[in-house]
Amino acid sequence: MDNKEDEYLMLSGIQHFQFCKRQWAFIHIEQQWEENVRTIEGQHLHRKADQPFTREKRGDRLIVRAMPVKSNQLKITGICDVVEFIRDDRGVEIAGAEGKFLAYPVEYKRGRPKLKDEDVLQLAAQAICLEEMLLSPVDIGYLFYNEIKQRVEVPLTIEVKEKVKSVFAEMQDYYQRRHTPKVTTGSFCRSCSLESVCLPELMNKRTVKSYVEGKIRE
Repeated sequence: MDNKEDEYLMLSGIQHFQFCKRQWAFIHIEQQWEENVRTIEGQHLHRKADQPFTREKRGDRLIVRAMPVKSNQLKITGICDVVEFIRDDRGVEIAGAEGKFLAYPVEYKRGRPKLKDEDVLQLAAQAICLEEMLLSPVDIGYLFYNEIKQRVEVPLTIEVKEKVKSVFAEMQDYYQRRHTPKVTTGSFCRSCSLESVCLPELMNKRTVKSYVEGKIRE
């Protein structure tokens, strides 16, 4: 298997894909609005570029921040905001720590819980990476929403993980074919930072690339 990470998809892209497949393709395939990529990805990219992960010990809990993760099976890579390793005889040994631990990913969000499942799928994708790296099950994670100042426990079930695998398989297919989906308009368009470049009312059957090429030929 070819495991070159520059060919891997960004784990957090599953959020964009679930919000709008066309938005995801603009960012990760057409790559025409690099400033928007930095804006949407927020602190994840800065953490990955600027600092290694850090960890601290609190009793039976080992807290690791900005932890790089990857899955060779799904060909994805990303950063976990926090992974809490809690001492548990069912877990695995961690270098530099005494005993065995189970891993619990914690993802921090600026807003409030969403109606759709994009946050849960991102967390489950992190769990899949951790399971592959640690060879230990990760069945529970947490989403902390800053707007409500509350941590929500999320069961990371087999069904959720299977959906993650299915979604990433579709993303990989689009990425390999360099395919940008056609417009599917909705109320969500108004909250998209790329609305002004997507041109949803004009681009029902055309990619941005073909639109630009058409303008050049005019």
